[in-house]
Amino acid sequence: MADIVNLNQARKAKAKADDKVRAAENRARFGRTKAEKSLDAARSDKLRRDLDGAKRED
Repeated sequence: MADIVNLNQARKAKAKADDKVRAAENRARFGRTKAEKSLDAARSDKLRRDLDGAKRED
């Protein structure tokens, strides 16, 4: 005899599992800490300052 399945619960469980997968992908793609963001900003600022300091004036 087959198990009785509540379709509403099955649909919600599938949606929840899909949301967890999407959340994991977004964490991998966008999940940078504030320290990492500020470190990247500081590095780019220093690079820009170094390049501006090395310009020749005619």
